[in-house]
Amino acid sequence: MDVNDQAIIRDVLAGEKDAYGKLVARHSQNVFRVAFRITGDEADADEVVQEAFLRGYQRLQGFESRSEFGTWIYRIAVNCALNMVNKRKFETTCQIGEDGDPAKHEVQVADTAAGPERTLLSREIESLQTAAMAALTPTERTAFILRHMEDRSTTEIAAALEIAPNAAKQAVFRAVQKLRRSLAPLRVNP
Repeated sequence: MDVNDQAIIRDVLAGEKDAYGKLVARHSQNVFRVAFRITGDEADADEVVQEAFLRGYQRLQGFESRSEFGTWIYRIAVNCALNMVNKRKFETTCQIGEDGDPAKHEVQVADTAAGPERTLLSREIESLQTAAMAALTPTERTAFILRHMEDRSTTEIAAALEIAPNAAKQAVFRAVQKLRRSLAPLRVNP
């Protein structure tokens, strides 16, 4: 474990109230990144970051230093993000329109370089990608995100999802296979 993290944890456990803020500052960017990739929403990711660090603070007394603090808080964040996704159970239905309406989960995208055909094609591709990711189970989606977007090892994925390493490897494999099948219409033949 990082010596600095160990020293900060000792300070927090000794009663230094401001010391935990150093851990938050050091690890919040990674926690936010994974939370955003799992939830797909900046506000939800911010909420996950707060929840993960709150839970981490509450459970810091039980932290056994078998892993690094960053790995431990990352795992808490993954669990919080998955809980939020399962709790909300909303299907991502982002529509891109001229007049974006936040209440309808619509956003406005300004693209001065792309013509109408390119914009339409980009929308179709984005829609297919969103649908393909939504079709994955939460475990498959998270395993895929951690492996291919966060570049995490199978061992780290297994720890974050609290499953066996072989199960993590299978979840990534299943996700890739499902995405390949779903996105096959986008493949360009040479």
